[in-house]
Amino acid sequence: MSEAGDLAFFRSLETHRVRLFVRLMRHLPSDPRCAVCRAPYGGLGGRIMGRLGFAPSRKNPRLCSECFEKAPMGGVEMEVGILFADVRGFTSLAERQAPDAVATLLNRFYASAVDVLCEHAIIDKLVGDQVMALYLPGIFPGELARHMVTDARALLVAAGYGEGRPWVKLGIGLDFGTAFVGNVGAGDVKDFTAIGDVVNTAARLQAAAASGEILMSSRVHDRAGELAATAEPRELTMKGKSEPEIAMVSHVDFATHPPGAGQGS
Repeated sequence: MSEAGDLAFFRSLETHRVRLFVRLMRHLPSDPRCAVCRAPYGGLGGRIMGRLGFAPSRKNPRLCSECFEKAPMGGVEMEVGILFADVRGFTSLAERQAPDAVATLLNRFYASAVDVLCEHAIIDKLVGDQVMALYLPGIFPGELARHMVTDARALLVAAGYGEGRPWVKLGIGLDFGTAFVGNVGAGDVKDFTAIGDVVNTAARLQAAAASGEILMSSRVHDRAGELAATAEPRELTMKGKSEPEIAMVSHVDFATHPPGAGQGS
């Protein structure tokens, strides 16, 4: 999608409010602000706008709920990055441990994911043992694929792989491509998300990743440049795909604990 198309998409998120009002928000004190509409969260401006519903979004505190959760239905096709991260062996883990211990582990995983991913992405879903993140052009500066690879590695480090003793075993999948992005659902039950083959591919790459591995598509690998230079190819046969997918495999430099084969949940 072109830069003009990206701009048109994000402007379409503002059609439910008066443009003059949006421009006014940019001058209200104080930072931090929504990365899309510039509504302030802090100071007098933040108190005023908070009462009007412009609170930080559950998708990403850098964005306001008006721009996503309360935006109109619909969206557009655009190029996006998709990241899936999943806890390996979660089913057997849940069988062995008490429910409150499992919940504590998942909450720690979710907190780590939010800390790492919200700098460059929107948290689309926190579901069970899995997190899905969207990398959208026009909101976050820089090359999306580079952010995706850097964030995936940071998530493994946060899980403890860099120290050789992961407290949670993760597998991560990355893809980049065209998806329908916007609010879907019916009535008051709606959600801002991405839909398309790129989402399915990222999910299946994640499912094929061993513990401590990042499986990225060639589309991500090619865009990430030197950040993915050490990734190695692996041919995968994925459900619903007529041709094998050549995935590129990367992981944190495990000096003392090479990543072992993980198991799906």
